[in-house]
Amino acid sequence: MDIDIAALNDAFQNNKPVILVCTCSVHYSGRAESYLSEGDRIIIVKADGTLLIHQPKGSNPVNYMKNATIHINHHDGNHVLTSQADKEFLDIIITKLHSASIHELEDNAAIELIGSERDMSDMIYNNPSLIEPGFKPLSREEHTRYGFIDVFGNDKNNILVVIECKRYTADLKAVDQLERYVRKIKQLKGLKHVRGIIASPKISPNALQMLKDHKFEWRSISPPNFFERDGKSQKRLGDY
Repeated sequence: MDIDIAALNDAFQNNKPVILVCTCSVHYSGRAESYLSEGDRIIIVKADGTLLIHQPKGSNPVNYMKNATIHINHHDGNHVLTSQADKEFLDIIITKLHSASIHELEDNAAIELIGSERDMSDMIYNNPSLIEPGFKPLSREEHTRYGFIDVFGNDKNNILVVIECKRYTADLKAVDQLERYVRKIKQLKGLKHVRGIIASPKISPNALQMLKDHKFEWRSISPPNFFERDGKSQKRLGDY
């Protein structure tokens, strides 16, 4: 496939995204030196001058440049795509072009994250019975020198409760973090007894044992999934 140098350079100059699928080698010079020998690659150039080089497998680029000035020319029988940002240089020597596409794209949307640990703490704060009957939340993100307590409140016996929320499986780090929070609250308020609870969908066996050793508790609570793809009637892979 022939390369339309004029069309590509026009796209680079006018901030039009470009996608190239090609056989190429890559030379980088800047903070370090690197060389990637010839292979089939996917090259993505975005409107802001971001250049990404992907191999056929994997999610991370094998090399990239940000806010770069990009152009392509013909040199020694090959086409060379050059990217420069400050004192960094990236040269892509293209020996065979499989496909090339230029697009004018517009996207001003921001991703909406649902089901974070903050959403979990909001859900518990607004539905305290998820923890236990009689629980009365006092605050969210209570500040300590070790960080922010997700939910802070009193149980039905007016004992302080510290709740640490985890979106996925709670591990030893989560228990250690909860222990530091409880210890600090005891010191600050001069209390002998403060309850500690981890709220998470799952907990690892060793974390559960550590939790019991500290006389803490676990509640099986999942974050809200407003965008859940599969309903209750849809089988999951483990159901088969």
